[in-house]
Amino acid sequence: MKIRAHLESLPQYTPIEPFEVLSERVGRDPSRIVKLDANENPYGPLPVVREALGKLDFPHIYPDPESRALRKSLAKFTGVGEEYLLAGAGADELIDLLMRVLLEPGEAVISCPPTFGMYPFDADVNAARCLEVPRKADFSLDMESIYKAVEDYQPKILFVASPNNPDGSLLDAETADRLLSLPLLVVLDEAYIEFASENLGAGLSRVREVPSRENLVVLRTFSKWAGLAGLRVGYGAFPLWLMPTLWKSKQPYNVNVAASVAAQVSLEHANDLAKFVERLKRERGRLFAALQAIPYLKPYATQSNFILCQVIGRDAAELKARLAREHGVFIRYFNKPGLRDHIRVSVGRPQDTGELLRALRNL
Repeated sequence: MKIRAHLESLPQYTPIEPFEVLSERVGRDPSRIVKLDANENPYGPLPVVREALGKLDFPHIYPDPESRALRKSLAKFTGVGEEYLLAGAGADELIDLLMRVLLEPGEAVISCPPTFGMYPFDADVNAARCLEVPRKADFSLDMESIYKAVEDYQPKILFVASPNNPDGSLLDAETADRLLSLPLLVVLDEAYIEFASENLGAGLSRVREVPSRENLVVLRTFSKWAGLAGLRVGYGAFPLWLMPTLWKSKQPYNVNVAASVAAQVSLEHANDLAKFVERLKRERGRLFAALQAIPYLKPYATQSNFILCQVIGRDAAELKARLAREHGVFIRYFNKPGLRDHIRVSVGRPQDTGELLRALRNL
């Protein structure tokens, strides 16, 4: 038997590891680890969500393949009709699903690094070409280079995150409109949009525009703002012409019953979640100011629940390693072009900020 040729040389995605793995690696109890490496919500699910998970009626029965109850709740939350909405095992599943549905081997997508690593990863898995159009030094999009890539290679999909990971910058309305004028499908990844404005990002999201556009997809997730990263549940709004094929192509039972219930209860208590989001945004401001006072760090303004910092005068990879080894503080380092002298720090609880700052000052 032979593995498909394009998969034999597939670059491996570097995932973030859970508490128990990190605990064993550095020889510390999980309670003594400060985990600021994956943009998770440190407060976790609401208590009412935890209670609902303990009272699941039918965990032994396969979930609804159409996630009807969840999509009904999502329609109310987003203002977009259920017929446009599809839930997934995280937004990651939907990124892969789009490529499987739309791309023939060798066809192209556009990604704009530094950005979320799943775009090129899924392109590689699907034997597609990922045209990487690097961002400018301030992390804004290089629109002229995007235009040229579209003209030269006729890509079918453009992926853009707003706020962008890892720098937290928000896509402005004018640039988004320019992207939507291009002859391709624009996938707007709004995984962190809830942290970008008041009222859960409602004023900045483009999700309500999907029904009126033929080339816009908006992806969102419960992993960050709702604290459900471990349950893997996200959703997307898609043009109607795509929906029949997406329904036929997805895994039949892709959203499990626990994830579905947790997401629905979260939406029922969105006002309570908004309080946690506001708490994290306040802590973001405090952390940003404190990082500015660290002589060897240059933090970037952010609209998300993480802060990217340039490391000046010392090795960024070694800084990450020492924080973990000596202090049990885990942050993110990207060994990628444009980021090799940077670290990314998730916004945690006040006590997490305190531990991080003490460690940074002691190094």
